[in-house]
Amino acid sequence: MKHSSLTQHLEALQAAADANGGNRAAATGGYEASAAYVEEQLRAAGYEPRRQEFSYGRRNPVDTFNILADTGSGSGSVLVLGAHLDSVEDGPGLNDNGSGVAAVLEVALRLAEEGAVPRERIRFAFWGGEEDGLYGSEHYVKELSRAEAAAHVAYLNVDVVGSPNAVVFVYDGDGSDTEEAGPEGSAAVERVFQDILRAKGVEALPFGFIGDSDYDAFVQGGIPAGGLFTGDAGTKSEAEARTFGGQAGLQYDECFHLACDTIKNVNMAVLEQMTETLMSATVSLGGIEGGLAKGAATEEGAG
Repeated sequence: MKHSSLTQHLEALQAAADANGGNRAAATGGYEASAAYVEEQLRAAGYEPRRQEFSYGRRNPVDTFNILADTGSGSGSVLVLGAHLDSVEDGPGLNDNGSGVAAVLEVALRLAEEGAVPRERIRFAFWGGEEDGLYGSEHYVKELSRAEAAAHVAYLNVDVVGSPNAVVFVYDGDGSDTEEAGPEGSAAVERVFQDILRAKGVEALPFGFIGDSDYDAFVQGGIPAGGLFTGDAGTKSEAEARTFGGQAGLQYDECFHLACDTIKNVNMAVLEQMTETLMSATVSLGGIEGGLAKGAATEEGAG
C-alpha cells in the first residue's frame, strides 16, 4: 500500500476543509470540494462515478448526494465498500471519516491499477449525510428493489480507521460477543477480516452493530455486513493497551468530532494496516482470482 497516496487523499480532504470554513459537512463547500477530489481520482482510474442525490430534513431540507462507482463484473452480484464523506460542522473530520474515505478510494485505485477482474461487481460508495443521521446509506438501501438487495453479497463499512490511540475492531457478524448478530452471511464477513488480521499477528476485538454508522441500513435491510473500526469516543482499557499499545484511560480519539480532527490526528501506520486489510478482504469476498499481481499486502504499517 502506498503511504504517499493515502497521505495525498488526506491532504486533499484537509485542504477542502481549510478552504471552506474548517469543515466538510453535508451540503457545504467543503463537502463539494471533497466530492470533486474523489470523483477526479476515480475518473482518472477509469471509473464512471455518479452522484445519487437525496434530501433530508423537513423544516430546512438538506440537498446532498452519495458518490457511487462500480467495477465491471461477469455476475449480477454486488460487494459494496462504503465510507461516509461528510464531516461534522465542528471540524475537518480527517479521522472521522477522511480515514475511511482514503482507504476505500485507495482500494478502488489499486484494483484499477492492477487490472483486477472481480467475480462480483464491486461498488465503491461515499455516503453523504452520515453525521446528521446516516441519511445517505439509508437512501441507498431504500432505493434498492428486492432483487437488487438480494444481489448484494455484503456491505463493508469503513468509518474511523486511523485513530491515534487505536484498537482494531471488527464488526461482530455472528453476534457471539455482542447483543445482536448481523444478517445471514455477516459471520462469514467477520471471519474473513479476523483471519486476515490474525495472519498479521493482530487479534481484532468484536464490535457490535449498535446503529451508529452506515452499516445500519444494510443490517436492517437483511444484507450481510461487516467492516473495520479503530475507536472514537470510547476509552482504552488496560487490557486493550496491553494488546494494542497506546495509552489506557484515554479516548481512542481525543479529537473525535472536534476541530483538532486534522490530518495530524490520523495514525498513518494504523490507516495503512486497515487499508491493507480492506484490500485483502475485497480480494477474498469479491472473488478476485489469484489475488493481485503485486500481492494485496505490504509489510509497512502492519502489526
